[in-house]
This record gives sequence, structure tokens and C-alpha cells, in this order.
Amino acid sequence: MSGLKVNKMSRRQVTDAVRALPADKDFVWDGVDEDDRPLTHDEMRAGIAAAKKRGRPAGSGVKEQVAIRFDREVLDAFRAEGPGWQTRMNDALRDWIKTHRPV
Repeated sequence: MSGLKVNKMSRRQVTDAVRALPADKDFVWDGVDEDDRPLTHDEMRAGIAAAKKRGRPAGSGVKEQVAIRFDREVLDAFRAEGPGWQTRMNDALRDWIKTHRPV
């Protein structure tokens, strides 16, 4: 685990609370909807391993990280569109250099 706490209970308190649940509250899959089927141990491990992948996505080696300052309204306009704003800003600059000559 990353150490992220989503509530004020310790890991031990959560474990104790789950173990204290009565058996009639246990989840029992009815076998009807495959999406409701509990994950197997191997499926759970594969999901955890996939979530732990870190680093830049494949193919991102052509980009370079730099420190740059933009006007607040420019940043606000790109950020207002939600996630992916940096990619959209990069695309807008790429389009600009197609028709302009950087000085």
C-alpha cells in the first residue's frame, strides 16, 4: 500500500471490523452476473501489479521537461478543459509552429 489513508481507522482496526462482521453479511456470488464475480487471488495480484507500474508512458522519450512560465489566463483556459490539458497545450504549440517561424 502507498500509505494513503482514506479514513481515520488504522489498517488493524479495518481488519478487525471486517472480521467482526457476521457470517450472514458475507458476499455470496449468485453466479448470474460475471461482473459481480469476486476476483481470484491471481486476478487480484495481476491488478495490483498493473496499478503499481510507474514512470512515463511508452513513447514519451521524445519529450523534454522544462520549467516555463505562462500567463494565468492561458493556463486557466487549458486547465478548464480538464485532464490532458498539458497535451492539448503541446498540440496547440505544435500547430502554431507549422504556420509561424519561432524567433
